[in-house]
Amino acid sequence: MQSSPLSTPDAQIDLRGTPCPINFVRTKLYLEKMPHGSLLEVWLDAGEPIEQVPDSLSMCGYLVERITDCSGYFSVLVRRPLSVA
Repeated sequence: MQSSPLSTPDAQIDLRGTPCPINFVRTKLYLEKMPHGSLLEVWLDAGEPIEQVPDSLSMCGYLVERITDCSGYFSVLVRRPLSVA
């Protein structure tokens, strides 16, 4: 995971209350519509969502830059890579 404290997200989606794997699918579909290099902030619940979604995104080639515990939910900053491998 890379640290990028000054990055401002280009978009944000709130997936609190959304079960797995729907939250991963929605995140991936949203990222696919964004320009390459864009940064998305995703809000996820504790438990399975925060345990599964970031790892699944990384395995698909997205760059998980930061995970923040926001007391009751987690904020995940994920970047769409500049190029598709």
